[in-house]
Amino acid sequence: MKSALRSTCPKHLVSQIRTAATQAQKRAGDISDAFVSLSGQQFVPLAPEYAQLKGRLISGHEAELRNSWDRLLKSLCEEIPIIVEQGSKVIPEIDFKDIGNASETFKQEHRRRGVAVVRGVVPEKEALQWKEDLREYIRMNPHTKAFPPERPQVYELYWSPTQLRARAHPNLLQTHRFLMSFWHSKDPSAAISAQHPTSYADRLRMRLPGDAKFALGPHVDGGSVERWDEKGYGLGGMYNSIWRGRWESFDPWESSCRLPVISDLHSGVGACSMFRMYQGWLSLSTTGPNEGTLLVNPLLAKATAYYLLRPFFSPRRGVSQGAQTASETVTASSEFLAADNWTLDPSPTSWLQGATPGHGQELSPLLHPHLELNRTMVHVPTVHPGDYVAWHCDTIHAVDKTHAGNSDSSVLYIPACPLTEENAKYLVRQRDQFIKGEPSPDFGGGEGESRHVGRVTVEEMEELVGEEGCRAMGLREWDSAQEGLSLGEKEVLDRANKVLGFYM
Repeated sequence: MKSALRSTCPKHLVSQIRTAATQAQKRAGDISDAFVSLSGQQFVPLAPEYAQLKGRLISGHEAELRNSWDRLLKSLCEEIPIIVEQGSKVIPEIDFKDIGNASETFKQEHRRRGVAVVRGVVPEKEALQWKEDLREYIRMNPHTKAFPPERPQVYELYWSPTQLRARAHPNLLQTHRFLMSFWHSKDPSAAISAQHPTSYADRLRMRLPGDAKFALGPHVDGGSVERWDEKGYGLGGMYNSIWRGRWESFDPWESSCRLPVISDLHSGVGACSMFRMYQGWLSLSTTGPNEGTLLVNPLLAKATAYYLLRPFFSPRRGVSQGAQTASETVTASSEFLAADNWTLDPSPTSWLQGATPGHGQELSPLLHPHLELNRTMVHVPTVHPGDYVAWHCDTIHAVDKTHAGNSDSSVLYIPACPLTEENAKYLVRQRDQFIKGEPSPDFGGGEGESRHVGRVTVEEMEELVGEEGCRAMGLREWDSAQEGLSLGEKEVLDRANKVLGFYM
């Protein structure tokens, strides 16, 4: 039986929506609150419980882990020179018009690297107009929160007409389906659909020439300590093969193990609690290397295995007693990096290098020396307005320390998210925040855009983003009767409709 919340009349949502949100709004904040390095804090040993947790993860597999570590270091030594030699060329590219017939070369390289540039997703003229529209929206609302406040680069905006329109653009939704098709499930009945993208409201960046404040170094989103925690990523057994000394068996593209995951155990500002298969942004400007753009580490599975195993090992030589890091000169030396210089800690420590509860996972050449981040973090190729850049949710990424270009580096952050029951639950909360004009649930609280001039209302959504865009936002019912659905897809569409209030 359908409720009074009818998918054919989004305007009724204003008075009849059933807001199932039970979580309190997060404390107010901006992007600097999401990372230790931006908030001025320091990495320190964690509580003793983390040492105990680490011990449980590898208990009975210590010898296998030691051998696995040696194999991983050898594999990194073989692949890193390839990355260094190819640089930005290692990142596969494809034109939007070709995504229906992608080459085997693109497919193979994308699975290996976890990164892609899709050219011409939105016409350049349209993308440039969006940038002007955003500038006008900001001009009309000078109280918009941003980081840093004295010379804004990242705006705490989620509900501008431009962002809503971009997230629902048919070409972008088609691109998301294409990219999410690279994922697979070992459980054919898993309740997930990559063919039904959901909309995750994120911020926007307009980085100006000369900026050095938004200098976010190598990091991984989607939690930090949660990746080791049995109540976080451990709920899906995602990394079990790594903990048991078989990192080669880890499959970063398997989706069913990620469905139970809780990626935000500590209510971090900006910590993503939705399953994003990819993070991504749509470019609104022409931006090249060193011009305020993105850097990625294209090692994917090997880099993931490394930053997960690193907290279990310590160097024999090169650091003073009790120290966690040495100088960059020492940590880059072949003697320091040699496998025989590293030993499995006899008793696990409470260090999780670069991980702090409530913040993103950060990496550095000092804490993660074998990744040689100074050499393996490569710029994405030059992008133009309307190009889309996507990177796997486990990918290490960063931004230029300094914007050395001559014009703005502007992007809309738009990840690719499948339909799952948990993602539908997030949509309920996000939908409620949209109606009130407050920040998206994962981000810093406060009044957000509730007083903004020109903010879009629910009644205007269907005309602005169309039927498919409304579905992605949780404003319309999913069609679980459509032809060609697998049992798992039909199941998740029905579950989502119930969670969203379309079924009693």
